[in-house]
Amino acid sequence: MLEFKTSKGTFTVQLFDKQAPITVENFYRYADEGFFDGTIFHRVIPGFMVQGGGLTDDMQNKQGHAPIKNEATNGLKNKRGTLAMARTNQVDSATSQFFINLVDNDFLDHKGQSNYGYAVFGRVDSGMEVIDAIAAVKTGSRSGHQDVPVETITIESVKRIEAPAK
Repeated sequence: MLEFKTSKGTFTVQLFDKQAPITVENFYRYADEGFFDGTIFHRVIPGFMVQGGGLTDDMQNKQGHAPIKNEATNGLKNKRGTLAMARTNQVDSATSQFFINLVDNDFLDHKGQSNYGYAVFGRVDSGMEVIDAIAAVKTGSRSGHQDVPVETITIESVKRIEAPAK
């Protein structure tokens, strides 16, 4: 489990290591290295998703590790509250950027080679209200990017925590 402390509040995430082992290992590596600390949520689209994990507050790409294999065939769906890896048009291009689905985004699920999809690898466990607060901020264009929050939303830290007893 991971705890995200942001300038909008704290939320926790449960990762699905059995269904997405490559993606989860990659994500833990970034978290353990402190890579996400100081990055921002740089793309916010209400009714769709919030994206972060790769840009600094001055809209510069942070250099990450090599891209990983896309595990979109793992059977997990892009439902509200799930985390998935952002990528380019290349299927196996995800590095550190992720997004959190604000609604069920079935069109992002794997549907075959022509519509490979986006790999879901986790779910918000607590603090979805923080994600909804991020989704509610005013956005604009900045440094060639669209849907950028006017108010900078910083990921202050991401660290491993023990899952609470249920």
